[in-house]
Amino acid sequence: MLCYYIRQQCCDHGTAVGMSDCQAPVAVTRGRRGRNQQLVLEALRQADKPLGAYELLRRLRGLGVYAPLQVYRALDRLIAEGIVHKIESVSAYALCTHAGCASEGHAVFAVCTRCGLATETHDASLARLLARLARRQRFQVQATTVELSGVCEACAGTTA
Repeated sequence: MLCYYIRQQCCDHGTAVGMSDCQAPVAVTRGRRGRNQQLVLEALRQADKPLGAYELLRRLRGLGVYAPLQVYRALDRLIAEGIVHKIESVSAYALCTHAGCASEGHAVFAVCTRCGLATETHDASLARLLARLARRQRFQVQATTVELSGVCEACAGTTA
């Protein structure tokens, strides 16, 4: 079983931080959050790795969250706010530590196939390139997912 750890570059600190170490985008809110959203957000904030929906449900059962739909609805709203990302390739959710995600979007995750490390980064030139490609195809983009699968620096230095 792989552990899906995440290392993110926090815009305010400029260093690699765990999800619970940086609160920058969490303070940004576009309205009042419901109880389930707050619970899911807090569970992600306390986690040291991205969590799947059913792992979130397991952690929140004691707090009155009993149905997967409750978790998925909360995640959908938090994703819409730009403070949670879904890492599609591993079906897990991670708290965003990049303050510009809500307005800029286009997070890119590099996911290590050996250790499960998922590193979030942003590249404005990639976002412009994707927008240009979509315009060229007269394509209306509804969602963009960019994930790199490979071996992280730490694992590349070890033998398999």
